[in-house]
Amino acid sequence: MNRSSVMKQIKTHLLMGALVLGAAFSVSAQTAAKPAAPESKAAAAEAPQAAALGVKSANIFSIAPDANTDPKYADQNNGERDKVQPGNNAPIWRQVGAGATGYSSLPASEAPEAGNLIQPFVQYPGSKLTTAGEAWRQVRNNWIIPYGGSLLLIAGLAIALFYYGKGTMKLHGTETGRKIERFTPLERAAHWTNAIAFVCLAISGLVIAWGKFFIQPIIGNALFGWLTYALKNLHNFAGPLFAVSLIIVFATFLKDNWPSKEDITWILKGGGMFSGQEVPSHRFNAGEKVVFWFGVLGLGVIVVASGLVLDKLIPGLIYERGTMQIANMIHGIATVFMDTFTWARLAWMAHTKPCALVMLMKPGPKSITNFGTTTSKQEKSLHKDLPKQWPMVALLPHRHLPEVRGLKS
Repeated sequence: MNRSSVMKQIKTHLLMGALVLGAAFSVSAQTAAKPAAPESKAAAAEAPQAAALGVKSANIFSIAPDANTDPKYADQNNGERDKVQPGNNAPIWRQVGAGATGYSSLPASEAPEAGNLIQPFVQYPGSKLTTAGEAWRQVRNNWIIPYGGSLLLIAGLAIALFYYGKGTMKLHGTETGRKIERFTPLERAAHWTNAIAFVCLAISGLVIAWGKFFIQPIIGNALFGWLTYALKNLHNFAGPLFAVSLIIVFATFLKDNWPSKEDITWILKGGGMFSGQEVPSHRFNAGEKVVFWFGVLGLGVIVVASGLVLDKLIPGLIYERGTMQIANMIHGIATVFMDTFTWARLAWMAHTKPCALVMLMKPGPKSITNFGTTTSKQEKSLHKDLPKQWPMVALLPHRHLPEVRGLKS
């Protein structure tokens, strides 16, 4: 054999070997692929079953519906209930709703209710037996807001009608030009400090309580939110100022507001509001004394005390939600009556002392509240027997006593 024939045989054998090896690989691949087909079918069949094992909605009472026949059913804890009715978490939520206190790592002195989510059941006057938070909401929304607002509107309307029908008391005769210092600088400073603080509290309180009914629809939610936020801070800062000035006002005017026998006559005659005839009185008449004792002292103390609780300014007091809710209800009721007393006081001032109210001012002297002075003719109109009222005269500076004694001229 020559060399060329040998090379041809070698190439032929190599080609045949390659064909045999390729055929072998092809057979092995087909053999391995055949068992895989059943596995893929099984996986596809198991997919819907796996999805069906997820969370499904169900009526817990349809799961073991006769479970409540157990005498101890109502006393079961959440673990015991889950064994007979899986998914029924009523026991744990019953404990939460009953005000059960759980564990909390916060100290009780800083967070006394940290482990308590929902307050226990209470029944405030005017509410149903329900959780304390809901009971407070019912009292505020069903009683204080509607009836308190109605009382203020009725009082304002009655005062406007009275002033429109009666107007102001007129002076008898012409002005004499003589002045009497009716209020000292200390009295005026105490009065106006308290009055300005009261106006700030009244306006901010009215907007916070009733503003969403007559302001929010006009200016919108965003602006109303900023307004109430600013007024809330004004309310919190004006409150302590009102409390301090209230003490000063009480101490300053106490000596002139003790009851006297002339007060009975004034009350029986209605202060002359309906007869048109002035009823003589001391420095302050019976109506003003009622406002002083019940409006300033009585309601003032309640408003201040409840306000200090809401501001968390009373040391040593544990500020729980129940404490704040009760203080809020007391504060709301007391302020409504205090505002009503104040409106009545302003109406009486507009009727008897027109110079004391700028907004209802009539021609005449305009200096009682601005400069603490009034004319002798005006004092004679309200105090016909003023020279006999020595308790009042003694309060006036000595330099004005000759003018007081000359009122009869």
